[in-house]
Amino acid sequence: MAVDYRNQTTLITGASSGLGALFARRLAARGSNLILVARRTDRLESLAASLPQVRVTTIGMDLAQPGAGAKLAAETAERGLTVTSLINNAGFGTHTLFHEADPQRITDEITLNVTSLTEITREFIGPLRAHGGGVLVNVASIAAYHPGPTLAVYAATKAYVLSFTEALWAEAHGTGLRVMALSPGPTKTEFFEVAGENADGGMPRMSADRVVDLAMRALDRRNPPPSLVTGLPNRIAVGTGRLAGRRFTIRAMGTLMRQSIRR
Repeated sequence: MAVDYRNQTTLITGASSGLGALFARRLAARGSNLILVARRTDRLESLAASLPQVRVTTIGMDLAQPGAGAKLAAETAERGLTVTSLINNAGFGTHTLFHEADPQRITDEITLNVTSLTEITREFIGPLRAHGGGVLVNVASIAAYHPGPTLAVYAATKAYVLSFTEALWAEAHGTGLRVMALSPGPTKTEFFEVAGENADGGMPRMSADRVVDLAMRALDRRNPPPSLVTGLPNRIAVGTGRLAGRRFTIRAMGTLMRQSIRR
């Protein structure tokens, strides 16, 4: 049965496009008020205007800046908003050999994917647990399940997100808060405009609509899983990597991804 979100206010980071914007549409359709956060305020305003059935607050903010979590919490408090559900979707990846990566880009990637996600979760976890009827979704990746040569930092940050979120899933037991790490494979979003078109390693890309539909279906369960890998091909890829052993998997991934850089 589809969960009713009419008593919810959901904060979504990275809401200007891709999975974040689709989560906003799905949750608005179920009645949730929204707080949409991203750098591109013009896109946030356009999305908000298309969702007249609920109250939508937009906040333009660069979450890759230090202290973003506390700043976001202060902004919502100043506006008198109580967050009852949270979708941590903001993040990006870099597709290059680590020794050739721009140091500032690495710092920004870790700050956004790990530090800000953690800080934002800590700032809002109290109200989420107190409300007891909402969701906490942290977007990870199938890259979280094994090291990613040429995506070394991205894969490592998503491994953190997966481990962190699964721990919170256990801590939330009995509170009514549904916690889940969402682990898509390559998805048709703007991710590849930033990371590079060959960052998928040649794997097929799933539609963003399908990813969000699978996530919403999982969250409709009475007891959602601690993590969700979306799509059978992606589950096979993760399972095969585990069965093949780490040495073989890392070398095979390294060969595949180095070839993708040269394409």
